[in-house]
Amino acid sequence: MRILLIATNRHHRLMSRMDARPLPIGLAYIAGHLDRDRHSLKVLDLMFSDDYLADVDSAIQEFQPQVVGISIRNLSNHSYMDPQWALPISKEVIERIRSQSQATIVVGGPAVSLFPEQVFNYVEPDLALAGDAGETFSQLMDYLDDEGGHHIDLPGLVYKEKGEVVFNGARCASSFSLPPRLEDLDMDKYRKAGFGIGILTKLGDFKYPTGSSAGLEDQAAWRVIRPIEEVVHEVKDMEQRFGLKKVFFIDNGFNIPMPHAKTLCNSLMEADLKLHWNTCLAPFSCDAEMVSMMKNAGCALVIMGNSRGDAHDGASLGDQLEPMVETAKLCEEADLHYTVAQTFGEPGDTRETVEEKLAFLKKLKPAVANLRVGVSVMPGTAVAAKALEEGLISDEAELIKPTFYIAEPLKDWIVDYLKEESAQNPRWNLV
Repeated sequence: MRILLIATNRHHRLMSRMDARPLPIGLAYIAGHLDRDRHSLKVLDLMFSDDYLADVDSAIQEFQPQVVGISIRNLSNHSYMDPQWALPISKEVIERIRSQSQATIVVGGPAVSLFPEQVFNYVEPDLALAGDAGETFSQLMDYLDDEGGHHIDLPGLVYKEKGEVVFNGARCASSFSLPPRLEDLDMDKYRKAGFGIGILTKLGDFKYPTGSSAGLEDQAAWRVIRPIEEVVHEVKDMEQRFGLKKVFFIDNGFNIPMPHAKTLCNSLMEADLKLHWNTCLAPFSCDAEMVSMMKNAGCALVIMGNSRGDAHDGASLGDQLEPMVETAKLCEEADLHYTVAQTFGEPGDTRETVEEKLAFLKKLKPAVANLRVGVSVMPGTAVAAKALEEGLISDEAELIKPTFYIAEPLKDWIVDYLKEESAQNPRWNLV
């Protein structure tokens, strides 16, 4: 069967020192799980397209796919300063495919996992998969190829029956036992854009992470913790096949659980890799040994975000910021570059907490400090509950569109104030 996989993400993070474009690693893992002897595969990545609809037209006409799998990475770019809703691009792509092909259209990706029914209703595919979907998408393709396979029972499947959207409720999970298929992507361009090619070492729950350091603190909370030898093999393979000099461990908190992280660092050192890597660091679960091991294992940059991302009061803010201060000191002592992020406008923020956050940033010497205006409201979070309570939204289903929470005392002045502060600090990036 001819399968066309399309990565529709075109949003990237324009920062003062780089234009960060994320490689569609989820789509690459899905491609890697397909039976190559049974199916013909073409991958279309729209990130670098000058005319993405024309590229879709060409792929449909030349390849004549029987199935089109579409990865929807983001709901939005999560920027209050320049908000962009991502779903219309995917909807436009699907409509374009429909106009010239009878192919079965299947969507998946993080956006679908957050809002299975709502995203299905908006983009109108034939089928959707909520969850990791590596093995499950491969099974679905085999069932469709058999013409009569019982795919309706697959975990994570979303479909329409008698005019109503049905979600079977059992979200699929992946072992990531097979490596990602990267040869179909423009690796040279991704090498030059971003923090490094993504590698997964573990996966948390399906709730949207509220901050780059808001990791899950116990092993039981992780859905998938990959075997260390599997991760190291994947890194070595990327280095040897593509000549990569940098990768990015896509973990919400690389150092959680800490024993796993330290063992991985030891294995990376033993592998004698020549490349460097970046990752997210959870400052509330870190020590000097952890930072030193990361540096010695090839880590070049860590990203630290808000300590939790939940509502706070002024009395607790200092306690939340202190772990980041201490971890930043450890990084400086180990000569490990780091970035920090602070959100302004979260519940509980006042003039006093804003000044405290700015004073905190001025204490540090990060490679970049990202100052984020407002909280991008995601379902199932404390901020979403606050948005419901205050009438910003009437239902979490509305959150498929970009929605930002800014504490009432800050609304009238925070943007202009942060622009002034950022102008005085060349390493500060306002997003």
